[in-house]
Amino acid sequence: LADSYCETLPIDGPPSFRGQSVKYVYKLTIGCQRVNSPIKLLRVPFRVLVLHGLKDYQFPQDEAVAPSNPFLEEEEGLKKDSGLADLATELLMVATSRRSLHLYNISNTRGKVGSFCIFKTVYKIGEDVIGTFNFSEGDIPCLQFSVSLQTEESIQEEFQRRRGQPVSFSTHARHQEACLHTAQSSFSLPIPLSSTPGFTTNIVSLKWRLHFEFVTSGESAGTCLVRGSQSEAVTWTGVEQMEVDTFSWDLPIKVLPTNPILASYVSQFSSTNSITI
Repeated sequence: LADSYCETLPIDGPPSFRGQSVKYVYKLTIGCQRVNSPIKLLRVPFRVLVLHGLKDYQFPQDEAVAPSNPFLEEEEGLKKDSGLADLATELLMVATSRRSLHLYNISNTRGKVGSFCIFKTVYKIGEDVIGTFNFSEGDIPCLQFSVSLQTEESIQEEFQRRRGQPVSFSTHARHQEACLHTAQSSFSLPIPLSSTPGFTTNIVSLKWRLHFEFVTSGESAGTCLVRGSQSEAVTWTGVEQMEVDTFSWDLPIKVLPTNPILASYVSQFSSTNSITI
Protein backbone atom coordinates (compact mmCIF):
# COMPACT_ATOMS: atom_id res chain seq x y z
CA LEU A 1 0.00 0.00 0.00
CA ALA A 2 1.47 3.34 -1.06
CA ASP A 3 0.23 6.85 -0.52
CA SER A 4 1.49 10.32 -1.41
CA TYR A 5 1.24 13.69 0.28
CA CYS A 6 1.83 17.20 -1.00
CA GLU A 7 1.98 20.46 0.93
CA THR A 8 2.98 23.94 -0.25
CA LEU A 9 5.39 25.82 1.98
CA PRO A 10 4.89 29.58 2.44
CA ILE A 11 7.24 31.33 0.05
CA ASP A 12 7.86 34.18 2.50
CA GLY A 13 8.47 31.99 5.56
CA PRO A 14 11.76 31.99 7.50
CA PRO A 15 14.52 29.52 6.61
CA SER A 16 15.69 26.74 8.89
CA PHE A 17 17.83 28.39 11.54
CA ARG A 18 19.39 27.40 14.86
CA GLY A 19 20.63 30.58 16.47
CA GLN A 20 21.65 31.46 19.98
CA SER A 21 18.34 33.16 20.79
CA VAL A 22 15.92 32.03 18.04
CA LYS A 23 15.34 28.71 16.28
CA TYR A 24 13.23 28.00 13.20
CA VAL A 25 12.73 24.23 12.78
CA TYR A 26 10.59 22.45 10.19
CA LYS A 27 9.19 18.97 10.80
CA LEU A 28 6.62 16.80 9.07
CA THR A 29 4.52 14.87 11.60
CA ILE A 30 2.90 11.64 10.42
CA GLY A 31 0.39 9.78 12.60
CA CYS A 32 -0.65 6.14 12.18
CA GLN A 33 -3.01 3.95 14.17
CA ARG A 34 -4.17 0.38 14.04
CA VAL A 35 -7.45 -0.81 15.43
CA ASN A 36 -7.37 -1.01 19.23
CA SER A 37 -3.83 0.37 19.25
CA PRO A 38 -2.38 3.72 20.36
CA ILE A 39 -1.50 6.39 17.83
CA LYS A 40 2.11 6.33 16.66
CA LEU A 41 3.76 9.55 15.51
CA LEU A 42 6.71 9.94 13.17
CA ARG A 43 8.40 13.34 12.99
CA VAL A 44 10.54 13.89 9.91
CA PRO A 45 12.79 16.99 10.09
CA PHE A 46 13.71 18.78 6.89
CA ARG A 47 15.65 21.89 5.94
CA VAL A 48 14.16 24.96 4.27
CA LEU A 49 16.15 27.49 2.23
CA VAL A 50 14.43 30.76 1.31
CA LEU A 51 15.30 32.90 -1.71
CA HIS A 52 13.63 36.30 -1.60
CA GLY A 53 12.31 37.71 -4.86
CA LEU A 54 10.27 34.71 -6.05
CA LYS A 55 7.01 35.71 -4.36
CA ASP A 56 5.87 38.24 -6.96
CA TYR A 57 7.27 36.45 -10.00
CA GLN A 58 4.67 35.74 -12.69
CA PHE A 59 5.27 32.73 -14.90
CA PRO A 60 4.72 33.44 -18.60
CA GLN A 61 1.75 31.90 -20.37
CA ASP A 62 4.01 29.88 -22.61
CA GLU A 63 6.45 28.19 -20.24
CA ALA A 64 7.87 25.83 -22.83
CA VAL A 65 11.12 27.62 -23.52
CA ALA A 66 12.79 24.49 -24.87
CA PRO A 67 11.16 21.90 -27.15
CA SER A 68 9.28 19.29 -25.14
CA ASN A 69 8.55 15.66 -25.86
CA PRO A 70 4.85 15.33 -26.82
CA PHE A 71 4.86 11.65 -25.83
CA LEU A 72 5.72 12.41 -22.19
CA GLU A 73 3.04 13.70 -19.87
CA GLU A 74 4.05 16.01 -17.05
CA GLU A 75 1.83 17.00 -14.19
CA GLU A 76 1.12 20.71 -13.88
CA GLY A 77 2.37 20.87 -10.29
CA LEU A 78 5.66 19.18 -11.12
CA LYS A 79 6.08 21.45 -14.12
CA LYS A 80 5.63 24.57 -11.99
CA ASP A 81 7.97 23.28 -9.29
CA SER A 82 10.63 22.54 -11.89
CA GLY A 83 10.23 26.02 -13.37
CA LEU A 84 10.48 27.60 -9.93
CA ALA A 85 13.66 25.67 -9.13
CA ASP A 86 15.21 26.67 -12.45
CA LEU A 87 14.28 30.29 -11.84
CA ALA A 88 15.82 30.24 -8.36
CA THR A 89 19.04 28.73 -9.72
CA GLU A 90 19.19 31.39 -12.45
CA LEU A 91 18.62 34.26 -10.01
CA LEU A 92 21.33 32.93 -7.70
CA MET A 93 23.76 32.60 -10.58
CA VAL A 94 23.13 36.15 -11.75
CA ALA A 95 23.43 37.63 -8.25
CA THR A 96 26.64 35.83 -7.27
CA SER A 97 28.53 35.85 -10.59
CA ARG A 98 28.91 39.63 -10.76
CA ARG A 99 32.49 40.67 -10.10
CA SER A 100 33.88 44.15 -9.60
CA LEU A 101 37.01 45.35 -7.85
CA HIS A 102 36.45 46.59 -4.30
CA LEU A 103 39.59 48.24 -2.91
CA TYR A 104 39.86 49.43 0.70
CA ASN A 105 42.68 51.33 2.39
CA ILE A 106 43.74 50.00 5.79
CA SER A 107 44.96 52.69 8.16
CA ASN A 108 45.05 53.62 11.81
CA THR A 109 45.64 56.89 13.63
CA ARG A 110 49.38 56.77 12.84
CA GLY A 111 49.20 56.21 9.09
CA LYS A 112 48.53 53.77 6.29
CA VAL A 113 49.01 50.07 6.96
CA GLY A 114 48.12 48.65 3.55
CA SER A 115 45.19 47.90 1.28
CA PHE A 116 42.62 45.13 0.94
CA CYS A 117 41.10 43.87 -2.31
CA ILE A 118 37.99 41.74 -2.82
CA PHE A 119 36.18 41.10 -6.11
CA LYS A 120 32.64 40.49 -4.89
CA THR A 121 30.54 40.82 -1.75
CA VAL A 122 27.59 38.53 -2.64
CA TYR A 123 28.07 34.77 -2.21
CA LYS A 124 26.16 31.51 -2.04
CA ILE A 125 26.57 29.09 0.84
CA GLY A 126 29.27 26.61 -0.14
CA GLU A 127 31.41 29.24 -1.90
CA ASP A 128 34.79 30.55 -0.75
CA VAL A 129 35.35 34.16 0.29
CA ILE A 130 38.71 35.19 -1.19
CA GLY A 131 40.56 38.42 -0.49
CA THR A 132 44.10 39.80 -0.86
CA PHE A 133 46.23 42.21 1.16
CA ASN A 134 48.96 44.55 -0.05
CA PHE A 135 51.29 45.81 2.68
CA SER A 136 54.08 47.02 0.36
CA GLU A 137 52.86 50.63 0.27
CA GLY A 138 52.12 50.90 3.99
CA ASP A 139 53.86 53.35 6.30
CA ILE A 140 53.11 51.31 9.44
CA PRO A 141 54.39 47.69 9.58
CA CYS A 142 51.68 45.06 10.09
CA LEU A 143 52.86 42.28 12.39
CA GLN A 144 49.79 40.05 12.28
CA PHE A 145 46.29 39.98 10.86
CA SER A 146 43.26 37.74 11.24
CA VAL A 147 40.05 37.46 9.21
CA SER A 148 36.91 35.83 10.61
CA LEU A 149 33.76 34.89 8.70
CA GLN A 150 30.95 35.70 11.12
CA THR A 151 27.18 35.90 11.39
CA GLU A 152 25.46 38.63 13.38
CA GLU A 153 22.21 37.63 15.08
CA SER A 154 20.18 40.57 16.39
CA ILE A 155 16.77 40.41 18.06
CA GLN A 156 14.17 43.08 17.35
CA GLU A 157 13.71 45.42 20.30
CA GLU A 158 10.14 44.38 21.14
CA PHE A 159 11.18 40.70 21.41
CA GLN A 160 14.34 41.16 23.49
CA ARG A 161 14.38 39.39 26.84
CA ARG A 162 15.96 42.44 28.39
CA ARG A 163 16.44 45.95 27.12
CA GLY A 164 19.72 46.43 25.32
CA GLN A 165 20.26 42.71 24.67
CA PRO A 166 23.63 42.46 22.92
CA VAL A 167 24.03 41.17 19.39
CA SER A 168 25.24 37.56 19.14
CA PHE A 169 28.17 36.68 16.88
CA SER A 170 29.14 33.25 15.56
CA THR A 171 32.42 32.51 13.77
CA HIS A 172 32.24 29.98 10.90
CA ALA A 173 35.81 30.22 9.55
CA ARG A 174 38.99 32.06 10.52
CA HIS A 175 42.40 32.82 9.02
CA GLN A 176 45.34 34.19 11.01
CA GLU A 177 48.81 35.01 9.73
CA ALA A 178 52.02 36.68 10.89
CA CYS A 179 52.94 39.13 8.14
CA LEU A 180 55.97 41.20 9.19
CA HIS A 181 58.11 41.94 6.07
CA THR A 182 55.33 40.43 3.92
CA ALA A 183 54.48 42.48 0.83
CA GLN A 184 51.31 40.63 -0.19
CA SER A 185 49.09 37.97 1.32
CA SER A 186 45.69 36.39 0.76
CA PHE A 187 43.06 34.25 2.46
CA SER A 188 40.23 31.90 1.51
CA LEU A 189 37.34 31.28 3.91
CA PRO A 190 34.71 28.65 2.97
CA ILE A 191 31.06 29.37 3.72
CA PRO A 192 29.71 26.10 5.21
CA LEU A 193 26.91 24.42 3.27
CA SER A 194 25.23 23.74 6.60
CA SER A 195 25.03 27.45 7.48
CA THR A 196 21.97 29.70 7.13
CA PRO A 197 21.90 32.51 4.54
CA GLY A 198 21.14 36.02 5.70
CA PHE A 199 17.47 36.80 6.38
CA THR A 200 15.20 39.13 8.34
CA THR A 201 11.89 38.47 10.11
CA ASN A 202 9.82 40.47 12.56
CA ILE A 203 11.73 38.73 15.38
CA VAL A 204 15.34 38.24 14.34
CA SER A 205 17.82 39.46 11.74
CA LEU A 206 20.83 37.44 10.55
CA LYS A 207 23.64 39.22 8.70
CA TRP A 208 27.08 38.11 7.50
CA ARG A 209 30.35 39.99 7.78
CA LEU A 210 34.13 39.73 7.57
CA HIS A 211 35.76 40.73 10.85
CA PHE A 212 39.38 41.94 10.51
CA GLU A 213 41.87 42.37 13.34
CA PHE A 214 45.28 43.94 12.77
CA VAL A 215 48.34 44.10 15.02
CA THR A 216 50.72 46.85 13.92
CA SER A 217 54.12 47.98 15.15
CA GLY A 218 54.43 51.11 17.22
CA GLU A 219 57.63 51.93 15.32
CA SER A 220 58.02 53.20 11.78
CA ALA A 221 58.69 50.87 8.86
CA GLY A 222 62.39 51.76 8.67
CA THR A 223 63.23 50.60 12.19
CA CYS A 224 61.88 47.09 11.49
CA LEU A 225 64.21 46.43 8.55
CA VAL A 226 67.37 44.32 8.79
CA ARG A 227 70.54 46.38 8.24
CA GLY A 228 72.59 45.09 5.33
CA SER A 229 75.96 46.30 6.74
CA GLN A 230 76.02 43.68 9.51
CA SER A 231 78.53 40.84 9.48
CA GLU A 232 77.44 37.39 8.30
CA ALA A 233 78.34 36.02 11.74
CA VAL A 234 75.59 38.02 13.41
CA THR A 235 72.55 35.97 14.47
CA TRP A 236 69.21 37.73 14.26
CA THR A 237 66.46 36.82 16.71
CA GLY A 238 62.99 38.14 17.23
CA VAL A 239 62.55 40.95 19.71
CA GLU A 240 61.23 39.95 23.11
CA GLN A 241 59.17 43.09 23.58
CA MET A 242 57.63 45.44 21.06
CA GLU A 243 55.21 48.30 21.28
CA VAL A 244 52.13 47.39 19.24
CA ASP A 245 48.77 48.83 18.30
CA THR A 246 45.64 46.81 17.56
CA PHE A 247 42.50 47.77 15.69
CA SER A 248 39.60 45.99 14.00
CA TRP A 249 37.35 46.52 11.00
CA ASP A 250 34.09 44.93 9.80
CA LEU A 251 33.09 44.46 6.16
CA PRO A 252 29.44 43.43 5.56
CA ILE A 253 28.83 40.76 2.92
CA LYS A 254 25.67 39.13 1.61
CA VAL A 255 25.18 35.36 1.70
CA LEU A 256 22.39 33.74 -0.35
CA PRO A 257 21.11 30.14 -0.42
CA THR A 258 22.31 27.58 -2.93
CA ASN A 259 20.76 24.79 -4.96
CA PRO A 260 18.80 22.54 -2.54
CA ILE A 261 20.32 19.43 -4.13
CA LEU A 262 23.82 20.69 -3.36
CA ALA A 263 22.83 21.70 0.18
CA SER A 264 21.37 18.24 0.85
CA TYR A 265 24.81 16.65 0.45
CA VAL A 266 25.78 17.78 3.95
CA SER A 267 22.36 17.28 5.51
CA GLN A 268 22.40 15.43 8.82
CA PHE A 269 18.82 14.27 8.31
CA SER A 270 18.13 10.68 7.30
CA SER A 271 16.79 10.23 3.77
CA THR A 272 14.49 7.38 4.85
CA ASN A 273 12.29 7.10 7.90
CA SER A 274 10.10 4.28 9.18
CA ILE A 275 7.41 3.76 11.78
CA THR A 276 6.18 0.52 13.32
CA ILE A 277 2.53 0.23 14.35
